[in-house]
Amino acid sequence: MIPLLLAFAAAEPRMALQQSRPDSTRRDTARAGASKSPRQPTENPAARRDSIVNAMWPVKGPEPRPGSILPHKRVIAFYGNILNTRMGVLGEYEPDEMLRRLDAEITAWNAADPTTPAQPALHFIAVVAQASAGKDGKYRARMDSAVIEKVAALAKRRDALVFLDLQVGLSTLREELPRLAGFLSRPNFHLGIDPEFSMKDGTRPGKKVGTFDAADVNYAAEFLADLVTKHNLPPKIFVIHRFTQRGLTNYKQIRLDPRVQFVIHMDGFGAPELKKGTYRAFIKAEPVQFAGWKQFYKPRNDNPRTTIAELLKLWPRPIYIQYQ
Repeated sequence: MIPLLLAFAAAEPRMALQQSRPDSTRRDTARAGASKSPRQPTENPAARRDSIVNAMWPVKGPEPRPGSILPHKRVIAFYGNILNTRMGVLGEYEPDEMLRRLDAEITAWNAADPTTPAQPALHFIAVVAQASAGKDGKYRARMDSAVIEKVAALAKRRDALVFLDLQVGLSTLREELPRLAGFLSRPNFHLGIDPEFSMKDGTRPGKKVGTFDAADVNYAAEFLADLVTKHNLPPKIFVIHRFTQRGLTNYKQIRLDPRVQFVIHMDGFGAPELKKGTYRAFIKAEPVQFAGWKQFYKPRNDNPRTTIAELLKLWPRPIYIQYQ
């Protein structure tokens, strides 16, 4: 068994970022003030900008294929690693208790929004960023297949999806994805990637926030799409975590594909209004396809935690909810 350090994934999670009004808004305000006549009502630039952004959703993309999960169901995922109690709810509790808590969240979401059935999922960190370089100098630990099989067995007890999450450190998606092809070829297995721990400049993970580019996302999406075609699978869900501008660059260059369903997942922590600001800035204002939201159970991270009722008022409505 691989010794599991998990130094960074177990540390304090990422803080949501509060956004200030961009300079373009101030320019729009000045322009509007200069052009209006006394008989014209004052135009609110922020409201106009919100109206433009709102109109971008739902994103115009490929029609869902038969077997697609989104947007017909809302994924409710428990995140973490079963080998560590500090990385999230998935490993914090014994399996029976963890599944009981997942059942409770599924029940709550189904009651709050019966029009979108809740689909349980286990979001397992299969490649974990590390504090030490390791033998190959990549600052990441790969989970054994036997450990992933244990997660698969847990998921089977609830007919749940399994997400394999990658914190690549100084490795790359091209190095990490092929060894997981066997698991990702299963119908209920899906993918998540974490830009925070993708250190393209050689910096040790945890020193600063990392990044993925659209080129990385497109490579992973093509990898998944090829598996879908080869094995005649339903579309794969592809979750990309995000809480900073730099976390995902050149988002407009991401190529949508009917074989893959993209979720840009807001995974910062903080007070509800702070998190909503990050959601507006990096999920809503830079649309890719579907939207996700992270909930933290620990009061030191989310205090208070955003309620389900509040989340259902967001636009776009998040279709993937992750609990850590």
